[in-house]
Amino acid sequence: MKHWNKIAAIFALFIGVMTIIAGSQVLLGWQEKDYTILNWLVIYNVILGFISIVAAYLIWKKYHRSIQIAGIILSIHIIVLIYLSFFSENVATESIKAMIFRVVIWLLITITIFLKPIKK
Repeated sequence: MKHWNKIAAIFALFIGVMTIIAGSQVLLGWQEKDYTILNWLVIYNVILGFISIVAAYLIWKKYHRSIQIAGIILSIHIIVLIYLSFFSENVATESIKAMIFRVVIWLLITITIFLKPIKK
């Protein structure tokens, strides 16, 4: 079980790359959706996708602050999910489902890192 951080890093890389690809396709007009697109949310997702890739690298390299980085990303996603769920009237159900998916993945990443702490 010495590879927990690598599993967490792979999940972080996966969610980051997947988010960048999906968001970039929408931003570049290569993919159209049949529901309301919040441009700020797509931009947010792409930015967090790049941050997720950086986090994946740091988790893979066993950077001692990986748990804090994962916790920050998780917290930001939770805040955006709360905003989308309770304060945004134009948000599509698909956007909320995608944010729930991101929260669940980052929760699993954070738990994985927490259960197998990276030594300083």
